[in-house]
Amino acid sequence: MSGHSKWKTIAHKKGAADAKRGQIFSKLSKEISIAARAGGGNPDMNSSLRMLMVKAKGSNMPADNVERAIKKGTGELEGGRLEEIIYEGYGGGGVALVVKALTDNKNRAASEVRHIFTKFGANLAAQGAVMRNFKRKGQIMVDAAAVEEDKLMSIVLDAGADDMQQEDGIFEIITEPANYEAVAAALEKAGIKPASSEITLIPDSYMSVTDKAVASNLMKFIETLEENDDVQNVYSNLDVDESVLKALEQSK
Repeated sequence: MSGHSKWKTIAHKKGAADAKRGQIFSKLSKEISIAARAGGGNPDMNSSLRMLMVKAKGSNMPADNVERAIKKGTGELEGGRLEEIIYEGYGGGGVALVVKALTDNKNRAASEVRHIFTKFGANLAAQGAVMRNFKRKGQIMVDAAAVEEDKLMSIVLDAGADDMQQEDGIFEIITEPANYEAVAAALEKAGIKPASSEITLIPDSYMSVTDKAVASNLMKFIETLEENDDVQNVYSNLDVDESVLKALEQSK
């Protein structure tokens, strides 16, 4: 997984095991409602909704929750009107971040995100200043213990994946957004359950952090953003040096 953040890889693996399911479902519900509002509630006619339903299934989100979120988006059920806001900025060591929020109160979301940035000594940036260094891609993580590498590679490449790499016991599969559904469907047909599966933003290059204090601050910064109810996703180019990561884990 050349250049990929070891910390993010571990975070994905850990998240599959001990993430707060209620929070995951809440964030997915927001995304599904937004997609249904924008493109309608029929997944056959709405590719964004269809991809989110694949993600919801991979997260074991109950079908009733998905249906309710779709109906909120189409107006069949009442619910607060959600808006998407993108925040961009830089943390310690020049690490770049893109924060996506889905909220029914833009002022509250802006205030809370700014407060978190200030608390961790980070700076917000102008719109587009950071986003231009990220690309929208499909990213699927699979536990390396669950499948042989050659078999997995054959399945995903035949289905249209761009690349597959392994690090820290995790296979990372990268696709173009247009091929994401086909690759996810091929894995499901083969009986391979991903640890995580989503359309995400991947940086053009990663920022290596070798200072323990800086790395610790950045990791806590990102985790605090992710814990905020209005924040949907946090994307960064953080690459924590492996020796620093181990030292931080040992100090807990």
